[in-house]
Amino acid sequence: MTLRTFWRAAAVLALAAVCAACSRGSGDTARSFTLAVIPKGTTNEFWKSTHAGAVKAADELKGKGVDVSIVWKGPLREDDREQQVQVVEGFLSQGVSGLVLAPLDERALVRPVEEAARAGIPTLIFDSDLASKEIVSFVATDNYQGGVLAAREMGKLLDGKGNVLLLRYQEGSASTTFREEGFLDTLKKEFPNIRIVSSDQYAGATRDTAKRASENLLNRFGPRLQGIFCVNESSTAGMLLALQDINRAGRIKLIGFDSTQAFIDAMRAGQLHGLVVQDPLNMGYRAVLTMVDYLQKKPVEKRVDTGVWMITPQNIDEERSQVLLKPPYQKYLGEGQ
Repeated sequence: MTLRTFWRAAAVLALAAVCAACSRGSGDTARSFTLAVIPKGTTNEFWKSTHAGAVKAADELKGKGVDVSIVWKGPLREDDREQQVQVVEGFLSQGVSGLVLAPLDERALVRPVEEAARAGIPTLIFDSDLASKEIVSFVATDNYQGGVLAAREMGKLLDGKGNVLLLRYQEGSASTTFREEGFLDTLKKEFPNIRIVSSDQYAGATRDTAKRASENLLNRFGPRLQGIFCVNESSTAGMLLALQDINRAGRIKLIGFDSTQAFIDAMRAGQLHGLVVQDPLNMGYRAVLTMVDYLQKKPVEKRVDTGVWMITPQNIDEERSQVLLKPPYQKYLGEGQ
């Protein structure tokens, strides 16, 4: 490291520490905070809903006299670890009060988060875990339980027997890894006559990569396949498209994760048989409230569970299902978001 680089880095850390300290104030009297909220991606409806939840929390806090500004910024694609690292590092020089981060990788984001901690900027993790102790709290779905729900629904759909395929998301994603483990563990324990014919293939970060992976799997296993579980929105979308292309949608039991209008339409058409859904709006909401509590030196829980549910054709029209399937993010972000 050159002397110039050293002094520049030192100045950045000093500025961040001073600004963070000013934002936190003393006791519980601090009333103004700027939070950097950093999702895994910025394009799909799940992240729009977490954004809406963050805005909802900020609006409520302002009504109580606590001025919270949300700065929303993340990578465009959900496989761009380097860009997410750069986003986190960029906020360190801006003097934000805290980071609210959904890490793309449980290890790749450890270094910038721990740098933030040394600079006096705390980090709250949401959606997907981080392999670090330098965090305020972890606000997320019980993803392992999501996998358990998927396995039990699959067992019921197949009467406890048949060939099933698991399409993973991408390596390093802690949230989907837990979903995958919950699904596989539960099938093994509770449905010994269901055979997993493939569980080591990854969909990748986009619907297009997922569709290509799905086509390859269907070419290989399709004729003897009775069930498929996909562990996130993009993998579910890719598999659904691949099944529709070969006119097998509905003939193979498909359980997905998260919600879009296309998934709702597919379920009503008999092409999708179950959806494990989270509450992303509540996740963003609870993440911001928890961080502000911490900044005001109030006690916070180390783990906040925001819930997980199974949507089926039988309960899709129930009020709770409709709220989860169609989070009202436009109410907080505007129609154009």
